[in-house]
Amino acid sequence: MLIYLKNVNLYDPECRGLQNILLSGRKIIAIDAAPIPIDASLLSEEIDLQGATLVPGFIDAHAHITGGGGEAGFASQVPPVGLSQFTAAGVTTVVGLLGTDDTTRTIENLVARTYALREEGMSAYCWTGGYHYPLTTLIGSAKKDIVFLDPVIGIGEFAISDHRSSQPTFEEVIRLASEAYVAGLMTKKAGIIHFHLGDGDRKLALIERALAETEIPARTFNPTHVNRNKALFDSACQLVKQGCYIDITAFPEGMSAEGWEAAEAVAIAIDKQLPLQRITLSSDGGGCLPDFDRCGNLVSMDVGRPETLLETIVAAQKLSVSLEQILPMLTRNVAQLLRFETKGQLKPGYDADLVILDAKLQITDVMVLGKWHKRAGKSCIKGTFE
Repeated sequence: MLIYLKNVNLYDPECRGLQNILLSGRKIIAIDAAPIPIDASLLSEEIDLQGATLVPGFIDAHAHITGGGGEAGFASQVPPVGLSQFTAAGVTTVVGLLGTDDTTRTIENLVARTYALREEGMSAYCWTGGYHYPLTTLIGSAKKDIVFLDPVIGIGEFAISDHRSSQPTFEEVIRLASEAYVAGLMTKKAGIIHFHLGDGDRKLALIERALAETEIPARTFNPTHVNRNKALFDSACQLVKQGCYIDITAFPEGMSAEGWEAAEAVAIAIDKQLPLQRITLSSDGGGCLPDFDRCGNLVSMDVGRPETLLETIVAAQKLSVSLEQILPMLTRNVAQLLRFETKGQLKPGYDADLVILDAKLQITDVMVLGKWHKRAGKSCIKGTFE
């Protein structure tokens, strides 16, 4: 059975104006400005969206799907993030990871939760490892995890320039980067190392040295949280010019006092005429967001939420950032970095991952792999225990 969506204001993620789109199973099979001829008996749904905005589903490459935290005692561990918390926020593909706690949270937990989200209806992947060296892995090494475990696409989030990191040496960093890169070549997976960046004075020095002294391609080194302080973001702006992808975190409002809000960072990148195709946005959903003083004492704590991705889009509009400029950072750019060949764009042959926005850029409907997860403002598919 087919689904026919008529009169959509299509962003693929570029603006294409009014279009009609035909879906079959998990896939987009046709897009045309003219009416698409189809036998009505083959249609399960025909919906006239009357000019509502249709965009690709968001790809969130940094989320603590098993829950983050644990930095203020065991009671501060964040619970796992439910399916509809992602899909209601427009996230149709998620990449899970471990953070500070790669001891009580394991790769076994992470891979199992990734498979659970797949069973519940969304596309899900994960990184292997966590903050610390040696990495926590499932079958003995990062390379083996990437090669033999279907959901595992690279290493992350590996911490540098942070008091919670294992203070890795340059040699340890490039050894891991090499493992990720070679595993990516073998499998056609992303094959990158996704770096957590803290507020340390060394900033991106380890990555900058790796680019200068090794043959490992720049795209292998992928720093996140680059907007957490202004000096770090300045360094990241230089790094992206050298071929690295950088990831801006959509922190909850008020969490970026020392740095830039995600929308501000995007506006600065546009003003600096940086290569925007190598900039991505992620939510840190489910992650613990602690604030420490100079002595390492916990001052306050918040939790990342998938909803901050849409909040960043809305905030960016107020800074004169167009939908066409910011959308690729949640869709096509991420898909290209992670080598998700059928994600991030709305074209025939691509997955039917869709988000419908109203005139105020609020999400009314979400489709994941051809199924409605949110319809007319209400979640209609939820996780097993939600």
